[in-house]
Amino acid sequence: MIKEPVVKLCGNRSLSDLVKSSSASASHLGFIFVRQTKRYVRPEKVGQWLKHVRPAQKLVGVFKEPTIEEIEEVLTFVPLDVIQLHGNETVSEILKLKETFGLPIWKVIHHQDNGLKQMYVFQGVADGYVIDSKVNGASGGTGVAFDWKAVPQYRSLAQYQDVPFLVAGGINPGNIGKLMDYQPEGIDISSGIETNEEKDLAKIQAIMKEVDRHVTSVS
Repeated sequence: MIKEPVVKLCGNRSLSDLVKSSSASASHLGFIFVRQTKRYVRPEKVGQWLKHVRPAQKLVGVFKEPTIEEIEEVLTFVPLDVIQLHGNETVSEILKLKETFGLPIWKVIHHQDNGLKQMYVFQGVADGYVIDSKVNGASGGTGVAFDWKAVPQYRSLAQYQDVPFLVAGGINPGNIGKLMDYQPEGIDISSGIETNEEKDLAKIQAIMKEVDRHVTSVS
């Protein structure tokens, strides 16, 4: 029987977004704490939203080459379950963050940067991976998919390391079925569940329906 995929609904940037995302049967909700991005949210704002909505999902904080102090500030307001790193963090830096905070760390790997090789570099250090596209030097949130034919290779290496991996980039209700045919262990989606830069409940439900359909059909 296929393992239930990890589904992370990321880029929540308003109370309304959080209400819609938390109503879904996803496993994780993501908030972006990278100031240079359009989906950046202030940690104190997220803390306020969480007083109104108490999600059943695990909470993921997205950072790029963060300092200890940056993560400490976020944790003051947001009870993160996972730290996700989108930058050029080194093995030693990740180990330091794990030692300091005791939280699982997911490392973003860019497919175009020889992703499989990068996974070997972080073996035994990263607690999970997010495989994303790299477009014009952007570190994520591009809405562009990589060649999903590579997904089985990533899955094999992630299983060997006994950690989860999520596919990100360019996923939407129109192509989620094609991606699920490659049996990813998880998906990380943000722009694909938005309309006019707000979370779209119909798109969220369409994504979850397709994921559930796939699990049912192959189990």
